[in-house]
Amino acid sequence: MDTLSYKTISANKETADKKWFVVDAEGQTVGRLASKVSKVLRGKHKPNYTPHADCGDNVIVINAEKVSFSGTKLVDKEYIRYTGYPGGQRILSAQEQLEKNPSRLIEKAVKGMLPKNTLGRALYRNLKVYTGTEHKQEAQKPEVLNLDTFK
Repeated sequence: MDTLSYKTISANKETADKKWFVVDAEGQTVGRLASKVSKVLRGKHKPNYTPHADCGDNVIVINAEKVSFSGTKLVDKEYIRYTGYPGGQRILSAQEQLEKNPSRLIEKAVKGMLPKNTLGRALYRNLKVYTGTEHKQEAQKPEVLNLDTFK
């Protein structure tokens, strides 16, 4: 028996077939949008998924200002940050964050669903979020990804 033919093929950065996808966030719930986008960023939808390598795709999210929240999360959900100074804790509600910077709202949700290590930081760089329908990645010829049919 030839045991060399049974080797497991592991994808790496060079062999990963990376694509560009455009996701329209209009009418999507933030958490469900973020979980599906993070799955595409990690590459879990591919048959050659490798947990320790960047084999995921690049994702462009447009219409970030048109996302929705379920229940009363728009008013109740809080984003807390700390400036580094005494008494410097700042709190924004989801509604205030949506009005101030809607792209940061999606970025923060997706970043929280990625691994907390160097791989997660590298995967986070593959995400681009824009308000409105225009984006700067037309040269990459991105494909439209419909999240309603995506598992």
